Amino acid sequence: MKMLSRKLLIVSLAALCVHCAQEPVKPPNILFIYTDDQAAWGLGKSGNAQIQTPNLDRLASEGAYLPNSFVTTPVCSPARVSLMTSQYASEHNVLDFIPQLGHRLHNPEVEIGMSPESITFPEVLKEAGYRTGLVGKWHVGIWTEEGSKKYHPTNHGYDYFMGLNGGGTSPVDPPLEVDGKMQQFKGLTTDILTDYAMEFIRNSDDKPFLLSLHYRAPHGKWLPVADEDWTPYDQLDPEIPNPDYPDLDIEKVKRKMKEYMASISGVDRNVGRILALLEAMGIDEETIVIFTSDHGYNMGHNGIEHKGNGYWITKTVPPEQGNLAKNSRPNMYDNSLKVPAIIKWPGVTKPGMVIEENMLSLDWYPTVVEMAGAKLPEHQIIRGRSLVPLLNDEKTSWDNDIYAEYSMINYSKAYMRTYRTPEWKLTLDFLNPDRHELYHLAEDPAEQHNLINSQDETVKTVISMLTNKIQERMTSINDPLLNGATADLYP
Repeated sequence: MKMLSRKLLIVSLAALCVHCAQEPVKPPNILFIYTDDQAAWGLGKSGNAQIQTPNLDRLASEGAYLPNSFVTTPVCSPARVSLMTSQYASEHNVLDFIPQLGHRLHNPEVEIGMSPESITFPEVLKEAGYRTGLVGKWHVGIWTEEGSKKYHPTNHGYDYFMGLNGGGTSPVDPPLEVDGKMQQFKGLTTDILTDYAMEFIRNSDDKPFLLSLHYRAPHGKWLPVADEDWTPYDQLDPEIPNPDYPDLDIEKVKRKMKEYMASISGVDRNVGRILALLEAMGIDEETIVIFTSDHGYNMGHNGIEHKGNGYWITKTVPPEQGNLAKNSRPNMYDNSLKVPAIIKWPGVTKPGMVIEENMLSLDWYPTVVEMAGAKLPEHQIIRGRSLVPLLNDEKTSWDNDIYAEYSMINYSKAYMRTYRTPEWKLTLDFLNPDRHELYHLAEDPAEQHNLINSQDETVKTVISMLTNKIQERMTSINDPLLNGATADLYP
């Protein structure tokens, strides 16, 4: 009788084990932290000894750091459209930043926004059973005008939204949308957005969550910040990248550098708050944390400030000339296109791993979908590549070439297309051919010596080859410039 009972127990345990083995594994939570205007050099992990980012540096040490992360377009709205769709923003006719209501460039007769027919990666994850939320900045379409609700985040895959209803707001005491209504808040914007992000995480249930936390910082203006974020820079005499650049306004660069780094430190402090919450809730090991930015930033590099729609930070201000407004310097410099990128995927990424391959912001979509165990949509073109093989440290063939675009139509006009290999980089301005640029990155990573007019036969061959590459990419995405390079892209 005892022998029979023992056999029944073994059979019962075996059946239980089979049942357990058949239980579906809960997909990981995904926290996607996205800053605004943060350069790749705006991180301690990048080798910048001046900036204080201990929490982000810790995140990189616990996960994977990708030092060669690029974006498709070096300004807000087009970069965000590419992130959400894994397509170039020109495919959605979003060419420059979308002016918000009240902005002097806003034209209510011209509707601009990410195509409502597009399928975003939050939509894919929501369909796969995720609870989805966005806290912060969206900026892929204005939804506050009559008939424009289609651009609201909750119509693009997010169950929950709290944040900016336009492209920007104040760093303190901001008006923000909550539950579909605008409210006036008191306090630092970065802290407030973090408070709501943490509330979203605390309210997690049995479903896995996707939380997109899109900070407004370090977009200008940068001050005020918390005292603890300013303290490391108060007495700092910052080193700047191009102190010998002709006519550079060194005093202005140093002042702005300190303010910019302090704004990043405010983000870092708040990321620390969120990481601590994940640990306190005991869900840090089942949560993937991704950190990146919409595009880079220049701070005196090559004599300019800002991003792709940069301007000179010299004592003498260049006048308006041709298609360029006063003081304007449209560009596709690496400092405008490169962003920080960190991925911590518990159980997958090795602590401290560095992935040297070039990645593009188009790659986030298929990466996040694969991380979630979901399927890519069948009827949408996905131009990015999943980073999962690289995160698994698999040996794989990887194309390190980068293609980027920017049709600047606000303030100045410049229709730029860039093709970048690890050795060479060509930028063509189809509206202003005198602004073509070629850099030999292998010898000139700071992009200081434009070789476009070189008579060297090797250089001429490179220009021809990269020009063909640009034309091939433009054709593959049906670039609107193909219909007339010098025509106005918007009526």
